Amino acid sequence: MISTKPKMIVIVAAFAAFLATFNETFLNVAFTPIMTDLNVGVSTVQWLATAYMLGAAVMVPVSAFMYRRIPTKPLFLFTTSLLIVGSVIGALATSFPILLAGRIVQALGTGMLIPIGMNITLEVAPREKLGTYMGIMGAMTTLGPSLSVIVAGILLSFSNWHLLLWVFAGLSALCFISGAFMLTNVAHLTHPKLDFTSVVLISIALIGILYAVSTIFSGSVTVAIIAAVIGAFLLYLFLKRQKKLSQPLIDLRPLKVKPFSIGVIINMISLVVIFAMNIIIPIYMQSAMGASSLGASLTLFPAIMLSCIIAPIAGKVFDKHGAGVLLPLGFAMICLFTIALAFLHTSGSFVILAVLYIPVICGSALIIGPVQSFSLSYLDYELNPHGVTVMSTGFQIAGCIGSSLFTGVYSAVVASRMAFGSDAFSGASDGFMITGLLAAAFALVGLILALYTRKFNCESEKVEPTGILRSIMKTNVYTVSADATLLDAMRLITEKEVSGVPVIDNVKNIVGFISDGDILRYLAKKHPLFENAYSLAAMSGDGFDKKLLELMNIKVIDVAEKKVITTDANDDLGDVCRILSEYHLKKIPVMEDGRMIGMINSSNITKYAMNACISATAIAK
Repeated sequence: MISTKPKMIVIVAAFAAFLATFNETFLNVAFTPIMTDLNVGVSTVQWLATAYMLGAAVMVPVSAFMYRRIPTKPLFLFTTSLLIVGSVIGALATSFPILLAGRIVQALGTGMLIPIGMNITLEVAPREKLGTYMGIMGAMTTLGPSLSVIVAGILLSFSNWHLLLWVFAGLSALCFISGAFMLTNVAHLTHPKLDFTSVVLISIALIGILYAVSTIFSGSVTVAIIAAVIGAFLLYLFLKRQKKLSQPLIDLRPLKVKPFSIGVIINMISLVVIFAMNIIIPIYMQSAMGASSLGASLTLFPAIMLSCIIAPIAGKVFDKHGAGVLLPLGFAMICLFTIALAFLHTSGSFVILAVLYIPVICGSALIIGPVQSFSLSYLDYELNPHGVTVMSTGFQIAGCIGSSLFTGVYSAVVASRMAFGSDAFSGASDGFMITGLLAAAFALVGLILALYTRKFNCESEKVEPTGILRSIMKTNVYTVSADATLLDAMRLITEKEVSGVPVIDNVKNIVGFISDGDILRYLAKKHPLFENAYSLAAMSGDGFDKKLLELMNIKVIDVAEKKVITTDANDDLGDVCRILSEYHLKKIPVMEDGRMIGMINSSNITKYAMNACISATAIAK
């Protein structure tokens, strides 16, 4: 869907995505001082991370319902207000239960921010720039967790953990204000009914599965298995129920679209590797190389920043050439350089680790944004919120697998080596090598899937053919020069029997739009005797006084609407219909490569729809 200010809206969405991922690890750095201050143990303080993860995961499927039910701006402000309230509760906490309550409130907002941000981006991004905008979103989700560790380390060096929550409250307030001023209601509301049973089933299912994955290596294996079985069974009941509902909480049709399903898996594989390496490298540097937590984070920071530059560039490449080259190249880089890390880490050099990690994280930047754009581009418009929900749920699962599986393997290898007499350094080195090779194995699977996706043609499986706009639009478009007068515009409008025309500059770029209504409203405002079109019809001869003639000689561009809403020639017909309805327009210019190639109006669409009905009836007979 086209917006008059998509860049500003995407900035707000990207800021929200950054905050959501920033907050996931922001407080984790302060676990040690929190344990001391609130007198709790390791197993207790870990619930700040576990409860946060589970709370965020539960809200992901609910966000799809809320996005289709509540106008975009109020929903966004409500979500960010949860971050503010939760942060303030945590900052004022003097006991662990209150701090945990604040963290859970934060999680409820965080779980909705990323899917809402992705949906907003899909709504406002021009089709030809979808990859670029999704690349920006991907860059922010990558930057968030990496930057949070550094910021938290710096703040804790001169203050206590309460300051972390006050700082995040301030960032959330800034996001709230940005949304209040820059965001508009862009979602197409369908007002679905909430199936409470589905919410309960998916919530408990996700809690069970994610809890099992996150604790299988660090807690009771029996409890983890029981949680996984319960979660899997309830997930089965949830999926079965969705097929029976006329308005499911999550529409399962996106999973039947093969490119989308494969894209979700590819996205998860990339995220698993990045989550894993972002944890394993600092652990190794601190345990085997004697680095501080801040020093380890700073070692990775150049790679993270470079990936944020690469991600939008990868999006632009996707917009022009698709994902055929980007995805295999990204996984090849990850595979090769995780192997290099596995065998060259024993040098003891921070620089070597930092340099070898750059291609790994940059490889992920070539994957995450493009594969999300690739996957979602196969879905019909009304399925986008459900597709985003599936993608966001995969994000949560990938985070659990990346952190728990790899840290579990690392710890198991270290313990095994030390049990056989190895020193701490050798044990940590062997653990790092095994996890590096495991990451390379994940990347190899991703590479195979990425090569498989090259056979898909993004446009071939869309339900709606992209040539509809070209076939029904008017190509003989009348325009008026920006230097022309109102009188010139009126003559053109009346002679050609149109309601309005685009205003162009001397190089044929659209700089405005002038309609008969614009002209009449301007004259009524400026001329004391002129009230409406009937006043103009009643005037003759002497009625056209000097004042009116002066007004008629005003340049068109001074009266025309400057914010012109346009559509791309490859946009879906449904998007065009929503634009006409939302902005109460009769017609909009059709663009291609920055140039106007036609005009589409409501009568064109009505005629096309009627002809389609007639054809369908004839076929049925």
